[in-house]
Amino acid sequence: MPFVEVNIQNEIEKRKKESKEFEKVWEENREEYRLIGEMIALRKEEKLTQSQLALLTGNKQQVISRIERKENSPSLKTFCNILRALGYELKIVKSRNYQKH
Repeated sequence: MPFVEVNIQNEIEKRKKESKEFEKVWEENREEYRLIGEMIALRKEEKLTQSQLALLTGNKQQVISRIERKENSPSLKTFCNILRALGYELKIVKSRNYQKH
């Protein structure tokens, strides 16, 4: 069977329209997925393998892999530890979209 090219953004939008539950879960997890995606990009920029990053952080390679595949959500401590190993830190900034309640 041949592979079919899928536009991920279109597929997400389609599923959000089809299911309010999917839309809710997607919106709740979107920022986490974005941060993990940035972490993966940083690891690759630094030309580190998952195994090398695991050694630097005291984790197993499988832990890094599960985080990157979004199978496990890292604790804040683990996420910050990974960022430190990559030479970065996590900062909190006020959102441009913030509105007082």
